[in-house]
Amino acid sequence: MYTPKRANSPAVRSRGVGAGVALVLTLVLALPAAIGVSAQTNKLMDPSRFTETAPDVFRARFDTSKGTFVIEVHREWAPIGADRFYNLVKNGFYDGTRFFRVRPGFMAQFGLNGNPEIQSAWQRAFLRNDPVTQTNVRGFVTFTTEGRPQSRFTQIFVNYGDNTRLDADGFAPFGQVVTGMDVVDKLFSPPDSAQPDQRRILREGNEYLQKEFPQLDLVKKASIVPATSAAPARRRPS
Repeated sequence: MYTPKRANSPAVRSRGVGAGVALVLTLVLALPAAIGVSAQTNKLMDPSRFTETAPDVFRARFDTSKGTFVIEVHREWAPIGADRFYNLVKNGFYDGTRFFRVRPGFMAQFGLNGNPEIQSAWQRAFLRNDPVTQTNVRGFVTFTTEGRPQSRFTQIFVNYGDNTRLDADGFAPFGQVVTGMDVVDKLFSPPDSAQPDQRRILREGNEYLQKEFPQLDLVKKASIVPATSAAPARRRPS
């Protein structure tokens, strides 16, 4: 007849201690990562800390759910926008963000942080206007506005086609996709009848998008990479 071991038998106590030690070790190993995430979140809650001047030319690599594309930024094109973009990428603001507005032939838009608390902190961190020195044509990258001057903050878009009409409205390109434009072309575009609600993104963040729009593509990781072979700055057509 099978007789279960008593709960206080040496063998059971040994297994219990081993499991406890394993749990403690797991928690200890996970703690630095959790602290790092918390510290990064706290830092992103304060836009006033992001004032580093960008290099004259730099590249930002975006690893996405569709592949990788690289944006080359020339600070002289739009210095204020370039500095903001550099700081956001360098400090992980765009990691995990969704491409929530993709309109084939027009543009692909993203830049709302998945954490509503973080995004709320940036909603009034507006930038002054940059002069428009380039033009909104295919592959050029520009900050969105709130429909009025001096209202750029974190959202950006990649032009799919000739959107030069936007130049007169003050949309100042600061960079250009130099590799991976085919990746940008493949980003998922929701039907016009089922577009994400930006107000809900602001309130609920990625939780809303993951639930209601699971097919949206996302930025897995954005990082600054050396512009080792930067092309000469493209001038705006006269």
